[in-house]
Amino acid sequence: MDFIAIIDESFIRENTNFSQLIELIKKEFSNPSLLVPQRHHHDFPNPEIGADSTLLLMPAWNPGKEAGVKVVTVSPENSQFDLPSIQGTYIYLDAKNGSLKGILDAKELTVKRTAATSALASSFLSKKNASSLLMIGTGALSTNLIKAHASIRPIQKVFVWGRSFKKAQQICAQLQNENFDLTPIKSIEEKISEVDIISCATLSKKPLVLGKYLKAGQFVDLVGAYKKDMREADDETILKSKIYVDTYGGLMESGDMAIPIEKGILKESDIQADLFELCKEPKKGRKNKEEIIVFKSVGHALEDLVAAGYYYQKHKNNQPFIEK
Repeated sequence: MDFIAIIDESFIRENTNFSQLIELIKKEFSNPSLLVPQRHHHDFPNPEIGADSTLLLMPAWNPGKEAGVKVVTVSPENSQFDLPSIQGTYIYLDAKNGSLKGILDAKELTVKRTAATSALASSFLSKKNASSLLMIGTGALSTNLIKAHASIRPIQKVFVWGRSFKKAQQICAQLQNENFDLTPIKSIEEKISEVDIISCATLSKKPLVLGKYLKAGQFVDLVGAYKKDMREADDETILKSKIYVDTYGGLMESGDMAIPIEKGILKESDIQADLFELCKEPKKGRKNKEEIIVFKSVGHALEDLVAAGYYYQKHKNNQPFIEK
């Protein structure tokens, strides 16, 4: 008898072990069998709001085993509705016969796999003894990025900045039981020069990470700015840093890469490696303690498929299913 797993955001939130998820994503980035076509990225007008929304379709297949597609909308102005900017569904399929295996909340799945991917990159690119983190942004990704980075590095101090200081305080309060100290800050400049890791997850159109403040040995994790007119890091940051990406296929989707390329500040040949190359180990990550390294994440459907399989197995082992 066939069953469909209905996996909601609370199940995903309560059943995430970042160390496990990071290792699974790492394994599949070196799996040549996985097939991931270019994702569909469509901006569409939202006249009542006065800002475009985006529809993303992200399919992936592991032939003979599993398949899936994520259908997501991103609406940057959703805070006025007290809603996250990301909304969507993940459809998880049996790749042998095409039958539906599960329906997952894509918003929570996305923040978990995105945070895990940034931490995976950090395992190659940050200093092994990195003990301090600046989190720029207070959206749904912020707590997940903090916990994911702390799962692979000995983080002792975390500083949180947001456009609303109150939200920064709330993020710190949410994580008060973690094994590191948290401090909300009122300006990025207070701590950006002091920390080992800078993680930025915003929808900013104006750079927030300024190269003039960066110091030798830092790792900069750029997660937000998913559109060509959005940017989290300035030109000086790009010029001072070694650049890595999750995938070359998304280079022109985000202003963090697209704008420097269009200006001639950055060439594709300047990029050191993507996660496929790092995980398969034909290319190395950090080469010395002095390098400033930037990792740009735009998201990859491989990460979604791996995360969907991870939560599906946990649900199958622990929860009742809904009969077709």
